[in-house]
Amino acid sequence: MFENYTALYEQHKKAGASFTDFGGWQMPLKYTSELAEHHAVRNAAGLFDLSHMGEVWVTGPEAAAFLDYALVGKLSAIADGKAKYSLICNADGGIIDDLITYRRGSEKFLVVPNAGNAKVVAAALSERAAGFDVVVEDASAETSLIAVQGPNAEAILLKLVPAGQHALVTELKYYAAVEVSIAGEELLLARTGYTGEDGFEIYVPNADAPSLWEALLEAGEGHGLIPAGLAARDSLRLEAGMPLYGNELSRHINAYAAGLGPVVALSKEGDFVGKEALAAIKAAGVGSTIGQKLVGLKGAGRRAARGHYSVLKDGSLIGEVTSGQPSPTLGYPVALAYVDVEHSAPGTTVDVDLRGKAEPFEVVALPFYKRQK
Repeated sequence: MFENYTALYEQHKKAGASFTDFGGWQMPLKYTSELAEHHAVRNAAGLFDLSHMGEVWVTGPEAAAFLDYALVGKLSAIADGKAKYSLICNADGGIIDDLITYRRGSEKFLVVPNAGNAKVVAAALSERAAGFDVVVEDASAETSLIAVQGPNAEAILLKLVPAGQHALVTELKYYAAVEVSIAGEELLLARTGYTGEDGFEIYVPNADAPSLWEALLEAGEGHGLIPAGLAARDSLRLEAGMPLYGNELSRHINAYAAGLGPVVALSKEGDFVGKEALAAIKAAGVGSTIGQKLVGLKGAGRRAARGHYSVLKDGSLIGEVTSGQPSPTLGYPVALAYVDVEHSAPGTTVDVDLRGKAEPFEVVALPFYKRQK
């Protein structure tokens, strides 16, 4: 049974969406063709409902110091209006979730966890807040999130923003956010996304989400904008080498094996949850000299690797695929996989067991696809 429906469910039904369960939410998988939706984002623009994501506000005099303790990054270093990618980890260094945090003032932050982890992250932050002068408020149930992604995203948004605020949009940098009037409502606009393209994410109260969705579709006429579902979102993020929680990231994976060591600020002042364990993991060389490491795989043939398929070297098991499919943009199969460190260098040839038949793949540097700026 689906537990949750977004405020845009009726819009999706009207557009003929096929639905799927994702993190307990009934979400559009695709509307017509996942391939067409993928190409629309790469070449024009796609409209996504991301309202299953969480929104947790952290406010108070010690908000910055608290987030430095609760997350592995140095969140106190974020400038007002900017954002930072980080992780929330267990004491043993396992990843509870990867998330984005926006600074909206000296004492105000917005933490955005993934769909299935929203309640878990909100609870963990509330628990870790003991002893800090902060308030943790989970606003996920009242907040919708709509994304416009693709090379035409900016032009579409400018049609809904007053001329006097156009510079707020055009000058907005990647991983930054600003309050702006969109279709007559003051909303938080972030230049972020999960597709490898330029694009924006808009935080909107549930009651205003349907009218904003329709306004964006109307503004996108002539710009190639079409609604896009989770299938396209997954193929787009895979081409961009972006990890998905539950596939590449989990409580059993640490930041160094996942290639996310740079987001761990071991040098920041004070303690943080997981610091001791992560310092030991780094010192041991996990993900660099021992253990396994997340890599990109490029298929030499036409058949795609899929999640949980075995990765082999000279017939011996050396790892496992976490995500994989044919790349619509590049025209060959791509995959993410954890493999033994000694076989993780770009240029290494391996095999993937595709249901009993070994198919050749090559380890390549990530991302598979990078947009032209």
